[in-house]
Amino acid sequence: MSEKTIEPSASSGLESAKIGLAIILLVGGIAAFYLLDKQPLFMRVGALLAALLAAVGVMYMTAVGKSIWQFAFDSRVEVRKMVWPTRQETTQTTLVVVLLIVVIGLFMWGVDSLLAWIVRSIAG
Repeated sequence: MSEKTIEPSASSGLESAKIGLAIILLVGGIAAFYLLDKQPLFMRVGALLAALLAAVGVMYMTAVGKSIWQFAFDSRVEVRKMVWPTRQETTQTTLVVVLLIVVIGLFMWGVDSLLAWIVRSIAG
């Protein structure tokens, strides 16, 4: 994975404005969803999705948005490199965990019963 730093540029004010616009679009879409309560649901959801897509589009035009997109892409590449367990390995591991939980539970019950018996014997 490549490491990239985001250097502050002269247009950081423009970057902040773009991020602010993306936030305003997102909040506006949510507000539109609730303000259009008399409209059919597909229109409300459409307005919300349109605002969300516009906000994502504006956010992508910023350096932060591009770095988030690159992070998501790099994460997807890393997930593809993972070796996932087979069904048999997953089943065996699950059974071992359940068996250990039962054994430790029985042990704790035994210790608790023994201590309770000792306390009852001492207390009378």
